[in-house]
Amino acid sequence: MILCPECIPGAFPVPKKLRCHRAMGFPVYDFRNPEHITNMLVTPQIRSRFLRMEPGTEAQGHTHDLGHEIFLILSGRCEFTIDGETEVLGPGQLCVALVDQWHQVRVVGDEPMIMYLSVTPHVQPTHTFWNEDGTRQPSRFAPSSSYDVEVDESVDEKELLVRLANASGAVAEAAGQASEVIGQTAAFEARTRETIWEALRELHTRLARLDDTWNELAPRAND
Repeated sequence: MILCPECIPGAFPVPKKLRCHRAMGFPVYDFRNPEHITNMLVTPQIRSRFLRMEPGTEAQGHTHDLGHEIFLILSGRCEFTIDGETEVLGPGQLCVALVDQWHQVRVVGDEPMIMYLSVTPHVQPTHTFWNEDGTRQPSRFAPSSSYDVEVDESVDEKELLVRLANASGAVAEAAGQASEVIGQTAAFEARTRETIWEALRELHTRLARLDDTWNELAPRAND
């Protein structure tokens, strides 16, 4: 929900020390450590972070085209509006905004609020904003730095387009193979279930690679 800087006026500044685009080792994160108030894991499958918002701060309402979002309040209190309904949450309480559910959060009380949130999947553009008349605003492709992700600038857009085309072709190939396997299945049993899953697993693996390349390429276009 609230990961783009433009969504959170007055949000706590994010130290740029943690860069976990790929999970490495066994990092342990603590929301009481200011250096951990950041995006901890950003992959096509999921984006996870701690977020601190100051008293009186209100995030801009929006939806997600593909992702469900989970919010777990760790300290302070905040008011969530999700799909037209409003609740106030405190420490230990959790809520969920599903795909296409408009949601907004604001801090209530005199204390800062810290939450853990995750969005799954994480595919650009991650946020969809709406006009008051209910019409959809143009897509906003936030820079990778908004999610504390370092990008290899030595790879240009043409190379990424080639990678995207190759990844897309690989997905199509895997989808075709999965369709063929399923079509040849005469009876669904333990053995055939495993065969189908092997084909679907390869399809999902290739789709994640496609999304990863797209996430790197999408923010680079000149408006």
